[in-house]
Amino acid sequence: MTAIKIKNLNAYYGEKQVLKDISLEIEEKKVTAIIGPSGCGKSTLLRCVNRMNDFIDIFRADGEIEIDGSDVMQLDPVLLRKQVGMVFQKPNPFPKTIFENVAWGPKIHGTKDKSALDEIVKNSLVRAALWEEVSERLKDNALGLSGGQQQRLCIARALAVSPEVILLDEPCSALDPVSTSKVEDLIVALKKHYTIVIVTHNMQQAARVSDNTAFLLSGDLIEYRDTNALFETPKDKRTEDYITGRFG
Repeated sequence: MTAIKIKNLNAYYGEKQVLKDISLEIEEKKVTAIIGPSGCGKSTLLRCVNRMNDFIDIFRADGEIEIDGSDVMQLDPVLLRKQVGMVFQKPNPFPKTIFENVAWGPKIHGTKDKSALDEIVKNSLVRAALWEEVSERLKDNALGLSGGQQQRLCIARALAVSPEVILLDEPCSALDPVSTSKVEDLIVALKKHYTIVIVTHNMQQAARVSDNTAFLLSGDLIEYRDTNALFETPKDKRTEDYITGRFG
């Protein structure tokens, strides 16, 4: 079943076109990876899904993006970002307690009851595979966590508002190998409940965690297929050249 439908999407920064007529359907409760060399439009495509690019004055886009049949361009951005959570390249916890980081979103959306917040925080941290490490430290400042813990906290923060989709923009690029492995295991576990789209420069990571992979090059969608098929028998020579390291 399709969770996100993108049709004829074009995107521009000023006069520069960075996405060219992109069409793809992202499957529900699967992990979809977006790969490609730096500057190919990966992050721009990701940020179109929850309209994070709206904050950039010179950005404009045309085409269609639908989530569960609703036109993203017509949705209230605040409600859209509740439905579509995002985790960035560098962990960015708020300079608040671990508890307040996770409770922040539910509070913004109207949850005030302390017991309800307690439950949301615990459930989100459990789902983010962080509860056992921080259950006795909820009043500690989140900035005291390790980099990998901070990134899992940011995932817990995204989960706390019950999104349907989670966008991950190179979530492991600032992490050590052990932390990266924990986040990758978490991504695989989370797809039982969420549709996940991950931008990654790490092709081994895409192969490990994703069900489907899209390869972008200079703003064009070159190939979009089952991950194993794309890596083992790419249809386009440009895909083959990229994944074998001939450029990138």
